[in-house]
Amino acid sequence: MSRDWRVLALGPVTARWRPRTALVTALALLVAAGSTVLALGSGDFPLAPARVLDVLLGGGARRERLIVLDLRLPRVVLAAVVGAMLAVSGAITQTVARNALASPDLLGVTAGAGTGAVAVFVLEGSAGGALRAVGVPVAALLGGLLAAGLTAALLTTTGATGLRPLLVGVGVSAFFGGITGWLLLAARVDDVERANAWLAGSLTGRGWAEVGGTSVALLLVALALVPLSARIPAVQLGFPVASALGHRAGRVVVALLLCAVVLASVAASAVGPVGFVALVAPHLARLSCAAPRPPLAASAALGAGLLLAADLVARTAFAPITVPAGAVTAAVGAPFLVWLLVRSRRFPS
Repeated sequence: MSRDWRVLALGPVTARWRPRTALVTALALLVAAGSTVLALGSGDFPLAPARVLDVLLGGGARRERLIVLDLRLPRVVLAAVVGAMLAVSGAITQTVARNALASPDLLGVTAGAGTGAVAVFVLEGSAGGALRAVGVPVAALLGGLLAAGLTAALLTTTGATGLRPLLVGVGVSAFFGGITGWLLLAARVDDVERANAWLAGSLTGRGWAEVGGTSVALLLVALALVPLSARIPAVQLGFPVASALGHRAGRVVVALLLCAVVLASVAASAVGPVGFVALVAPHLARLSCAAPRPPLAASAALGAGLLLAADLVARTAFAPITVPAGAVTAAVGAPFLVWLLVRSRRFPS
């Protein structure tokens, strides 16, 4: 075993861990906690960090508790949960595909989820009623699964190396984007306004209902990843090697990708398509941890911190105007994608 790894034994249960990965995860959680306190204290009624902490610990005046706990806390918690979901989804996708450019938003999954959600917003008649009964999260999940299946089918014939996943993802995203555009053209004006507000990728107006749904999805996927994560190193070696080691590589890959699609789709159903968090956070985790693949826990912590910081900037940088958090993540993520493209050309995989 590499000297980078340590073994933790708790009775009959043993687990491997890397001190550097644990340190990076802890630091990322501290940054996320700091961003949380700053976000809870920022707004039209500013509060010092000490006052925010006092409210969180059960103190504070009635007005302060109303502002922090009822108005700001749901948005902040949702930003952390969605950021973690997107980051873990991206880490899984990059690991399974063994490609640095693989992420749900670049492979069309987010676009498919967006089409499903927009259909709920704008369709009328019997189809619209049925979709509304299903709900935005389920419709987004179905759209994400359809997009993932289409992307996987195309990559099976073209291969998943180099820039091919990105090119296929652009095509799949354009396909679902066209469907979304048609839905918006056929919709009523008020439905279009609601759909466009959602498509901007914003946390404005979100509450505890969205927090509950996304938190349950994240918890269920995390429980599913506990046994699957032990098989990731073997899967990364390729199907023949994984099969020789006794792993059912095909089932493991399908289960991992299903977890990634569920995370990305449910996150999109809650806040809309927030781009590049799923791409940037796993890369930061892998580089800072000096790991061969993005560690899931570190990716989740960094993703939570990234979206918390992005939403804080979106609320305060252009006050009194609030811009969508998706616009901030795109402004940061687009140059990062360009750097990845240049790097992939210089150092092809």
